[in-house]
Amino acid sequence: MTPVAPADSTPDPADELLRLLSTGEAVVRYPRVADLLATVEPPAFARACHQLARLDPDAVLEAHPDRASVTVAITGHGTLSTLVPPLTGELARHGILLRPHVSDFGSYIFDLLNPDSDLYSQRADLTLCVLDPMIVFDEVPVPWRSADVQRVFDEKLRTLERIAATFGAGGHGTLVLNTLPLPRQFTAQLVDHRSRSELGAVWREANARLLRMAASAPGLVVIDTDPLVAEGVTVTDARMSTYAKAHLSADLLARYAREIGHLARHSVGKSKKALVLDLDGTLWGGVLGDDGVEGIELSGSPKGEAFNGVQRVVKQIGSQGVLLAVVSKNEIDLVREAFRDRRDSELREDDFVRVIANWRPKHDNLKELAQAVNLGVDSFVFVDDSPLECGLVRSELPGVSVVRVDGDPALHVEKILRDGWFDTPQLTAEDQQRVVRYQEELVRKDFLDSFDSVQDFLRELKVTVRLAPVRDTEIPRVSQLTLRTNQFNLTTRRLQQAQVQELAAAPAARVLTIHSGDRFGDNGLVGAVFTRQDEDTLHIDNFVLSCRVFSRGIEQTALAAVLEQARTDGMRAVYGTYRPSKKNGAVRDLYPRYGFTPEAEDGDTLVFRHDLRRLPDRPEHVSLHEEL
Repeated sequence: MTPVAPADSTPDPADELLRLLSTGEAVVRYPRVADLLATVEPPAFARACHQLARLDPDAVLEAHPDRASVTVAITGHGTLSTLVPPLTGELARHGILLRPHVSDFGSYIFDLLNPDSDLYSQRADLTLCVLDPMIVFDEVPVPWRSADVQRVFDEKLRTLERIAATFGAGGHGTLVLNTLPLPRQFTAQLVDHRSRSELGAVWREANARLLRMAASAPGLVVIDTDPLVAEGVTVTDARMSTYAKAHLSADLLARYAREIGHLARHSVGKSKKALVLDLDGTLWGGVLGDDGVEGIELSGSPKGEAFNGVQRVVKQIGSQGVLLAVVSKNEIDLVREAFRDRRDSELREDDFVRVIANWRPKHDNLKELAQAVNLGVDSFVFVDDSPLECGLVRSELPGVSVVRVDGDPALHVEKILRDGWFDTPQLTAEDQQRVVRYQEELVRKDFLDSFDSVQDFLRELKVTVRLAPVRDTEIPRVSQLTLRTNQFNLTTRRLQQAQVQELAAAPAARVLTIHSGDRFGDNGLVGAVFTRQDEDTLHIDNFVLSCRVFSRGIEQTALAAVLEQARTDGMRAVYGTYRPSKKNGAVRDLYPRYGFTPEAEDGDTLVFRHDLRRLPDRPEHVSLHEEL
């Protein structure tokens, strides 16, 4: 008799998730909840969201004090309580706790035009003003024509411009608006197609004006609902709109919540930085080792064209500052030959910061790649078509976000883009140069390996540092540094552009930028020091530095210059603040290392004091240009 293989005892992720939530174990095992949410399908995910929304965030934080939390204020025209469960789930997928504040029905104008309102008092990280078509059609007369719709929409846009200005002057965090979808129930009320076309033009032009508002308001993000609706999401539920005044469908709010989850992830410094890809079955069809360079599929067939389309999307992502890398079980020489000789390949070897091809476990290669580019593995998104490899990486490196693509390359792009891993409110000039600078960084590491001592390496590296007050054009980059930098970030205080601008303009505060370069090129704007003068003392409220330029004397040079200037200005002492996080332990001793002494401890915040009597030396190998 042939033995029967035992059934797979691995619990179904959806069943395990719902068990944790229903038995009350979710608070104690909250990290596991986040892992499971990343793998469950929509029906189970939706059920889990409703149960997650009942969890007390304070209880979770007591059990897991290092867990990130985000306060989200929700206001708008219609009923929006149904947004809280999917929003809770979407944030939980990224390991973030939601603290929601939902305003009264229809109160968005009062909430946002009155700086003394309860909404402003929340000092939310994200303020969602959820707009629906009824803010226009509730005020259109009957009968109506397109000109009536245009008049009302114009009035609403003027109000929204005032809201954005008021929020920019006194709000905290980011204000999120959205374009208004146009349901068919309104176009169908116009019986002639010419009028329908006119209404469509009026509506789209108004939404275009709304989208352009973000260009002139640094603290504003506008979510475009058109791509969400184009995915087949229903705009409205007629009964919920009529009886509950919930004018956007639960499906659309759930899809909107996913976009907000990406913004929340960015606001707490959890954005991903690198897209790491397999090759066979992921970036091209076939098996390179078996089929040879000419045999892999990249054109000449529907499947080949699909893989070519995947490469085009990956190249597009990489052009915007996302680091691309390859980790593949292959022979490196054959891989290089494929990138070099296949003329139908959209990607070339120099599009990647590193191409790793060998027969070692992929999780080991990912760890070494993280070390080479000086990033945490939790900055990686790993894409592979092998369920075995994906499972091993998930198991061995839980911080890595794993995207499993299957045998149909036509679906690869949707899966890679689905979670908006690299979403950011705005690209900076630094983003455009990031790949080149990381490639230069790997050249520096090779240069280091040629020296017997680090000091000899640094001497020949010829490091330059420029320390100067922030310029208006640099504010987006400084904000980005506070949002994305985790290791060398003394307080992990995240600042939106409007907050950086406010600090830069404050009479007693200064925002100093750190630019660096060396024999291999310009590193760009790599750090910032935030100072505040209080009578005869100077406070360093935060100090951030890109992980690309650690351990080159740049931090010592900048800190020494700030202390020298403080003594020149007649300061009595300089205070530095350190607030520990899960990732900034390496800079815990930064202030003591350069002559500061412990002064006070306020909860988890440490304060250090420098009496300015004996200042730290500047490193001899660094050339400083200061504009203080």
